[in-house]
Amino acid sequence: MKYAVLSDVHGNLNALRSVMRSIFEIGVDGCILLGDLVDYGMRSNECIELLKSSDVDIICNIWGNHEYSIMNRTYDRFSSDRGKVSAMHTRDILSSDSMTYLVEAMEHSGTFEFKIGSKSCLALHGSISDPLWGTLDTSDFDEAYGAFDYVFSGHSHVPHYFERFYVCDNPETRNKKKTVFVNPGSVGQPRNLDSRSQYAIVDFATGDVHMMKAEYDISDEQSYFDGSVDDFYRSRISRGV
Repeated sequence: MKYAVLSDVHGNLNALRSVMRSIFEIGVDGCILLGDLVDYGMRSNECIELLKSSDVDIICNIWGNHEYSIMNRTYDRFSSDRGKVSAMHTRDILSSDSMTYLVEAMEHSGTFEFKIGSKSCLALHGSISDPLWGTLDTSDFDEAYGAFDYVFSGHSHVPHYFERFYVCDNPETRNKKKTVFVNPGSVGQPRNLDSRSQYAIVDFATGDVHMMKAEYDISDEQSYFDGSVDDFYRSRISRGV
């Protein structure tokens, strides 16, 4: 009943390796992946190969906006020209095996519903109104979230944990039903002014949620940047911005 939640790897192999080592040391029953395995970083193919070769049971594996944009060659929603250039470069260097993985092993809609034990879960890359590009935070009051016990989301690269209570017909709980919202932050490109790789561990038996951080060799990862994308993507991982 203990699961790792990972999002936004973004082609950062050293970061993913560090997180995978950590979750194996912790001992988890499975892994929930929330999208954006690829792009920005230089080693998208290698990250996919690591996941393919891992023994971890991936129970949820959804596209993010980068998988969607790259596989559909639609780059109009990126907020900067450098983002478009990076996505097009990643499309050019993805191997046929990587493309097969993105197409066949991942859910394309950016959303996935599943159960762990008695707990009903919703995984999103973004938000319920925009699963690929939206941002879920405490300002999102969509009542549809109340149908789930846990809502997992990524995309913002900023971790969060909060609880929200919805009205239900259950006198034993004083007619309150709890939904837990978890964003694990980003494995490969955190943006909360902390350069460490970030993920979450959820114990569905106890309800405990642990927001985790893992050190990795940032300088080595930066050495793989070869000028193919804007240097911004190399420098930002050392600052967590």
